[in-house]
Amino acid sequence: METLKKIVTNQYFPAAAVLGAVLIYWTVGLLGGLSLLHNNQPPLTTLTWLLFVYASAALTPLAGALALVDLVRRWRRNRVAAQDHAWQAEVSAEGPVAAEAPAVEAPRPGPRIRNPHIPEPAPKTPGGKKAVTKKTATKKSSSRKAA
Repeated sequence: METLKKIVTNQYFPAAAVLGAVLIYWTVGLLGGLSLLHNNQPPLTTLTWLLFVYASAALTPLAGALALVDLVRRWRRNRVAAQDHAWQAEVSAEGPVAAEAPAVEAPRPGPRIRNPHIPEPAPKTPGGKKAVTKKTATKKSSSRKAA
């Protein structure tokens, strides 16, 4: 009785039960156990049976796929948790020196893209003051001619 209680309360049980039911359904179906057409049944019974078989044939692959995905997801989560637990036990056994965080390399800046609408800041000199840039005067052409 204790073993049965452990199985039923296991986190894998619901998905495993659905997957098992889907596999049993398709196994029985492939062996011809789901056919009522060879018996002489009333039309309403035959129609009801056909609708049941049609719906279950359409929905059981979906239920089986979801159950399989759930089982794999739970298994992976538990495996990662076990690895983390083993790593934490190893780190705590080594002492606080091994528990230091590893150095993380700072991200490298990418190439600078110049926006023509934003003026560039003036370059700074080693003394911390802004460098004076010499502006060149442009000669304006006059539309008037001298008389």
